[in-house]
Amino acid sequence: MVEVVGINGEVFLLNASLIEKIEFIPETKVTLTTGKYYLIKDSKEDIVDKIIKYNQKILKGITAE
Repeated sequence: MVEVVGINGEVFLLNASLIEKIEFIPETKVTLTTGKYYLIKDSKEDIVDKIIKYNQKILKGITAE
């Protein structure tokens, strides 16, 4: 899960594993594999960094066993 800020200022967690695509129109639109989408304030760089860090945590957990 990655923490994002919605266009309305609400902070929430987004399941990064369900992200299908991210558009910049100019706000960030995250579309999930379910078809649902969210408009968020996070920049392209911020959201990509958050997803990378999330995936690194998962891989560290798998390799730590």
